[in-house]
Amino acid sequence: MSAKVISVNVSDKKGVRKKPTEEVVLRIEFGIEGDAHASSQWHRQVSLLAVESINKMRDKGLDVKPGDFAENITTEGIDLVSLPCGTKIEIGDSVVGEVSQIGKVCHNRCAIYYQAGDCVMPKEGIFIKVLRGGKVRKGDAIKVSST
Repeated sequence: MSAKVISVNVSDKKGVRKKPTEEVVLRIEFGIEGDAHASSQWHRQVSLLAVESINKMRDKGLDVKPGDFAENITTEGIDLVSLPCGTKIEIGDSVVGEVSQIGKVCHNRCAIYYQAGDCVMPKEGIFIKVLRGGKVRKGDAIKVSST
C-alpha cells in the first residue's frame, strides 16, 4: 500500500479539534494558510498524524475521526514516527516538507484530551517545516524524498 493523505484539516484557534476541508495551501517557511498554527516563527508549521494512530483510539472505544487530534494532515500507510528529524517528504504534486519534530510534550491536558478522552498526538504525531509550498488534498500521495 502506498502512503497517502486521508484528510486535510484546519482550525482558526489553537488547542481545538481541526475541521476537514477539501484542500489546503502550504506556504514556504509558514505552514497552512488560514490555520492557527501557521507561523514563520517556529518549526512546528504543519502537523501530521497517521489514521492508524486514530484507529488505535477507536479500538479503545473513542468516537474520533481525522482532525480530532488537531493534526493538519491525516496520513495512511506511512510510519511517521520512524522518520528522523531532517527527513524530507513529498506530498502531492509540489509540496516538500522536512520533519522538524517527532511528538511533543504536553505540559497540560489540552482541550483535545478532554474532548476525546486521550491524545495520541504527543506520542505519534510529527511536525514539518514547509520547504516547497503548494496545494494538498485528500488522496494525494506521500513519499519519503531523497532530495
